[in-house]
Amino acid sequence: MKNDGVSLSMGTGSSVVIDKCQVCSSKELKSILFLGYLPPVNTLTLIDSLPKERPSYPAEILLCSKCGLIQMGLAVDPKILFPPEYPYTSSTTKILRENFQELYRETISLIRIDKNDLVVDIGSNDGNLLSNFQNDHKVQGVTPEEIGKIAVAKGIPTIFSYFNEKVVDEILGTSGKAKIITATNVFAHMENIHEVIKQILRLLTDDGVFISESHYLLPLVENLQYDTIYHEHLRYYSLHSLQYLLELHGLEIFHVKQIPTHGGSVRVYAAKKGKFKTRPTVESLLQKEKDTVSYENLLKFKEKVVMSKLALLKMFHEIKVTKKSVVGISAPSRASTLINYVGIDDGILDSIMEIEGSHKIGKYVPGTLIPILHEKNLYKDQPNFALIFSWHIADELIPKLKKMGFRGDFIVPLPVPKIIRNDEV
Repeated sequence: MKNDGVSLSMGTGSSVVIDKCQVCSSKELKSILFLGYLPPVNTLTLIDSLPKERPSYPAEILLCSKCGLIQMGLAVDPKILFPPEYPYTSSTTKILRENFQELYRETISLIRIDKNDLVVDIGSNDGNLLSNFQNDHKVQGVTPEEIGKIAVAKGIPTIFSYFNEKVVDEILGTSGKAKIITATNVFAHMENIHEVIKQILRLLTDDGVFISESHYLLPLVENLQYDTIYHEHLRYYSLHSLQYLLELHGLEIFHVKQIPTHGGSVRVYAAKKGKFKTRPTVESLLQKEKDTVSYENLLKFKEKVVMSKLALLKMFHEIKVTKKSVVGISAPSRASTLINYVGIDDGILDSIMEIEGSHKIGKYVPGTLIPILHEKNLYKDQPNFALIFSWHIADELIPKLKKMGFRGDFIVPLPVPKIIRNDEV
């Protein structure tokens, strides 16, 4: 398929260099940050398997001078990035469960929706979002991953596929048009974004609403969240760039909300022009982000990323020369970027602990021989330091780990690396 911005392959096993903007087709792209060659963040190998050749891809983000979109400089085939055995499950994350419950409450307060209206979730994963709509409305999930079987077991109808024209034909033929279409933490991942929106419009009722949640550029820059840059994320939206994209297709943003998921995301409600009164939240956030996405500010962001990396390496050196042990806490996708960019290996980090039920337990962090183990090992082995990879929720995690019996100190790697002593918690 070909969109108006860049020709992208789908399912061919190849990657495509992005030489013009994915949204507006401009060739005026400026390099902002290069994080090196990174492995796909969710391709994990079993512990004790022998190292063998694995692909890595250049991770560079670019700024479009015309529409302001920040975007990855390479599109990797989605079948490589999102294999059927994709290990991510949103229901295991408390903040996401609470976020989707709140999304449901906000949606029904903003939009008139009854029991016969259809709600479609693009990238529905294990059905976490749709479970909130399930009892009072018709629901339909779409996901290419085997994790979707969990949703089916919950009674949530699920189509196992990427969202495309064929899927829309199937839904229209069986359930009709959708009053609500959601795309949470996937709208920035999807190739051929103009084709995606075209299919969303085909599926949406005339008075329907498209709700997206995407990791937001503002906190990414302000809080130095370079660890959220990886190949699954093709675009890093500001509200300005989202507005530009949606308006190209006759969609109008009428409400927006900053939310805490993934270290800071933006929830956007859009509908056909004139269908809903635009709320003050839209203009307020547009004004707030006005200067953040300037080229000069983004270059300052790059400088801070480099200094943060050096500070973290210095901290590790000081810890390791005293023969002290360090383990990681949680293995979100962002951990893979931080580990591979900074250059952390199994000589620095003994292991990473994951919670019960995680599909990542028993595997290595991509690009390393750092094992991912059950969190019970943290309390049994009592290492000197615990490195918090989900650092954006460190205030929630650290007291919990101490309460559960961890006696060591904590490392928070970003935005500025720091050590928090156990007796200070």
